[in-house]
Amino acid sequence: MINPSAIIGEYVSIGENVVIEENVKIGDHVTIGHHVIIKKDTNIGNYAQIGELTVLGKSASSNKKMNRKPEKDLEPLIIGDHVIVGCNSVIYRGVKLETGIFIGDLASIREKVTVGEDSIIGRNAMVETNTKIGKRVTIQTGSYITADMVIEDEVFIGPCCSTSNDKYMGEGNFKHQGPIIRRGAKIGNNATLLPAVTIGENAIVGAGSVITKDVPANNTIVGNPGRIIK
Repeated sequence: MINPSAIIGEYVSIGENVVIEENVKIGDHVTIGHHVIIKKDTNIGNYAQIGELTVLGKSASSNKKMNRKPEKDLEPLIIGDHVIVGCNSVIYRGVKLETGIFIGDLASIREKVTVGEDSIIGRNAMVETNTKIGKRVTIQTGSYITADMVIEDEVFIGPCCSTSNDKYMGEGNFKHQGPIIRRGAKIGNNATLLPAVTIGENAIVGAGSVITKDVPANNTIVGNPGRIIK
């Protein structure tokens, strides 16, 4: 089903049972797999590829228990040129994906997230709201990127990394702030980063480490709790 108000470019391939809602804009040479749902106002650039069973431009929702209610008037989802989105992924309104990004199957990207050009969001990775991801960042399979996080350019995050943004776990007495990962830092697989820690430029966090304090630039830290090694 394609809404008459949708604008679709040239040489676009659309699979079976695709839903394209009102005011969607799709560029040239785009490929859309079977059973994709593209919600209203979504903007897709040229040469993008959208995998099967994916939902683009989903609106955020909540219940009465949630302290942080999502904004009602979010900007449309914007997908840049040459972006590849895998199968069974869900990307919300208010997200901006720049040129050349790769998003693996089963990924989830919440509202108010920006991702810089040529970055990778791995299979089954989750990116929560209000997070900024720089250029040429790699986030590997199964990683959890919490809300209110900053990841600068050329950061590497290994598989199954876990991050958090609420120091007192729902008590309401801590301003939500996820980790800040500076340019060129590398995070090993299964590492855990606690709220508001800063990982300095070109620092290395070893696999399985639990980071409770800031890591200075150009240092390597390992263990639980993390300790700097020479």
